[in-house]
Amino acid sequence: MTGNQKQTNQTLWERRLANVPRGVTTAYPVFAEKAKNAEIWDIEGKRFIDFGGGIGVQNTGHCHPKVVAAIHKQVDQVLHTAFQIMPYEPYIVLCEKLNAKSPIEGGAKTILFSSGAEALENAVKIARAATGRPGIISFLGGFHGRTMMALALTGKVVPYKKGFGPFASDVYHIPFPMEYHGVTEDDSIKALNNLFKADIDPSRVAAIAIEPVQGEGGFYIASPSFLKKLRAICDEHGILLIADEVQSGFARTGKLFAIEHSGIKPDLITTAKSLAAGMPLSAVIGKTSIMDSVEPGGLGGTYAGNPVACAAGIAVMDLIEEEGILEKSVKLGKMLIAELNEIKKSYPHIGEIRGLGGMVAFELVENGDANKPSADLAKKLTTKALEHGLVLLSCGVYGNVIRILVPITAEESIVKEGLSIITKSLKEI
Repeated sequence: MTGNQKQTNQTLWERRLANVPRGVTTAYPVFAEKAKNAEIWDIEGKRFIDFGGGIGVQNTGHCHPKVVAAIHKQVDQVLHTAFQIMPYEPYIVLCEKLNAKSPIEGGAKTILFSSGAEALENAVKIARAATGRPGIISFLGGFHGRTMMALALTGKVVPYKKGFGPFASDVYHIPFPMEYHGVTEDDSIKALNNLFKADIDPSRVAAIAIEPVQGEGGFYIASPSFLKKLRAICDEHGILLIADEVQSGFARTGKLFAIEHSGIKPDLITTAKSLAAGMPLSAVIGKTSIMDSVEPGGLGGTYAGNPVACAAGIAVMDLIEEEGILEKSVKLGKMLIAELNEIKKSYPHIGEIRGLGGMVAFELVENGDANKPSADLAKKLTTKALEHGLVLLSCGVYGNVIRILVPITAEESIVKEGLSIITKSLKEI
């Protein structure tokens, strides 16, 4: 391929197949060239409305001017020193902001990393160091990352865990409440109590990790009552509660962290994705006494808390306040659910519609039957939507859930245009 020859999606796709392993899937053979807020243009000039948001990374929109300006400023100053060698102010500023805003009881401290999986790995390390216990409990359908401890926590085998074992020991799973599919809160609590009787004594459990709203698992929402029950059980047995906010955090649900809707206080919070609007950055936030339980040198990473990513994170936290992103998320969620309920009247294959703030999803089932989830229909819908210029993502234990992660900053007209494409695509399939 000569330097002057114009690339197409097809030619780049052929190069991708020849040079990148098949283990990393790519949903669509379309290559992005530029993006702004909730719109992306591919290398052939076609425009797409983005309802995927880089898998929940673009809550504040693609290339927000304030974030871009902060990145450019930092690039001209320091790119990297390694925080463990020579620290820099942006790391401290961001940690101060996270500590002040996080729903942690008493004083909080924060350590920065590069990915959501890395945050979960280190949250487990911290929990084990603080408690002196080995056991970790997570939930079926939960997704916590692709590194080995994060995979052990993840509650779905295909495609994430298949062929990669053995995994870390002393990790246990219980059902996540999904009343639409017949799993009640009481079922989950009963399973936890049975786990304590059959597999691990609670005195050996370091932490329970839960997504307040499951991400890859299907946007199922842990109710305030369920989270309060978990908090009480943790308090009774000296178990730490980890809120995995990698996908549900940073204004997606109308709160900075989804756990805030419940009123409870977790011991540790993991966050990433929209924390830095696309720059690789994650964090573990926790009670000071817990965070300080690890010996010096026990935590860190060469690129963890990179200064450019920290500058982006600071800008994101500032604009969340300055532009009322939390309020916009609540408004967005109400509009999405109202519009989807109108669409559902004409399409009985749409099952439950659920959401918390701007974190909204709907199930596709055969003839409205919750017992017949349709992954095939979800695949057809996302494929047809792309043909009409809409990036749409599926998820869920059954692969039948359509999730909407459009930037919270998207113009209402853009959101409604995207919803009209969903309607058109449903009609065609």
